[in-house]
Amino acid sequence: MSYVVDFKNVSTAGLESSPAAEALAGLRAHEARYFMNKYKHEFTVVPASESQETLDYVNRILKEERDIEFAAKPLETSRFQVENINWTYVFYEDGLSVNVLYTVDDPKPKRAVGFKLSEGMEVPKELEGKFKFARQKSKLAGTIRGSYFVIKGEY
Repeated sequence: MSYVVDFKNVSTAGLESSPAAEALAGLRAHEARYFMNKYKHEFTVVPASESQETLDYVNRILKEERDIEFAAKPLETSRFQVENINWTYVFYEDGLSVNVLYTVDDPKPKRAVGFKLSEGMEVPKELEGKFKFARQKSKLAGTIRGSYFVIKGEY
């Protein structure tokens, strides 16, 4: 069952099993606010158990591009297109958010995988020493740390 993320009244719905539920809910709301402000798009998530195709897509990119496989349990996903950009999100139980940005019909395509760590979360062992994380302040999510890499293959 899909759920439109409310960034005005932050809820941990769907994230209750996470030890970082409050921080992850703030991070999810932060993303929802971004898409509403920039694109007038309602950010909708579905339980990971109902979105195996989305998980397979993200897992394939992570594995083929950087040999990354996360041990953490995926809780929710989101997959949509705004303008000429396909966006895919996976929110993990440990507080990690992974997003894939993939432009379509663009002469100079932009394709990347982004990682965001909920406030207070340690860098997952799968990413330790491989990425530098920049800090970003958010009223909804506190201090978010993020990093990314450019996708080289076609997906």
